[in-house]
Amino acid sequence: MTEGPLEWLALARGTLDRVALHRRDDAWLEAAWADPGTRVLVVEDGRAPVSYEPRPALALVPPEWAPDGDRWLLGVDDDGTAYFGTSGPLPEIEGTRPGGLRRVGALLDDRDSGLLTHAVALEHWHGSNRYCPRCGTETRPASAGHMRVCPKDESQHFPRVDPAVIMLVTDEADRILLARGPQWPADRRSILAGFVEPGESLEQAVAREVKEEVGVPVRDVRYLGSQPWPLPQSLMLGFTAKADGDVPLSPDPEEITDAAWYTRGELREAIEAGDIVAPGPLSIAAQLIMRWYGGDLPKMPDF
Repeated sequence: MTEGPLEWLALARGTLDRVALHRRDDAWLEAAWADPGTRVLVVEDGRAPVSYEPRPALALVPPEWAPDGDRWLLGVDDDGTAYFGTSGPLPEIEGTRPGGLRRVGALLDDRDSGLLTHAVALEHWHGSNRYCPRCGTETRPASAGHMRVCPKDESQHFPRVDPAVIMLVTDEADRILLARGPQWPADRRSILAGFVEPGESLEQAVAREVKEEVGVPVRDVRYLGSQPWPLPQSLMLGFTAKADGDVPLSPDPEEITDAAWYTRGELREAIEAGDIVAPGPLSIAAQLIMRWYGGDLPKMPDF
């Protein structure tokens, strides 16, 4: 298996400077919004206007076309163009259709993938965190969409991100461990994953999750890369780990329906026969599996 960090992750390709120092500069923000060269990404329920020919691309609009509402500063490109996001009815633009991250995230270019990932994350957070957790007062957006403030107790609240580890576990024969969750289709398989608990390191979370889900201890835990997963609010942290393939697997029925070891040949045959559907390239799971496999998997979809 190739060594070193993951080189390409679909939702970790943003190219903009997020210019965080400008988020509280009202004069700069107003000037940027008034600039006719500024572009706005409108999102509604996680989707944005997308043109699909010759390849998927976000349909950005000038500020005067954007719906009224809160504005989120997404960043500035190398040419000095500012980009904002906002939530509201999608503008009707000829030649576009609504598209979300699952459908187009892996197909967009680096800039657009980063823009949509950022905007979808902020839309979900603002929609789910409108009230102060201390006193219940409705909060107001601040810091160009990257904070909410309670007008009653002046407490500050920041976008929530849930860290989750996802791990490619192999044994001494270089077989891969794949499993299926109870709610998944019968042919779906992926690598193990789980949320980090309070008071534990990422490496401890990897070891705990594997032991809890399939009953196997792991060693040699190594970090390979991460990507945001705003569906709705996770940060996926990818690892590899080693395990003893002779230890019987004992899946936790509440989390794992079945689990098994696969050689490269066995996985290829299962996918080609239609017995297994692997994760699509949008996910870090697919990138970790392909790293082990040595290239694209059979029947790999575009997204």
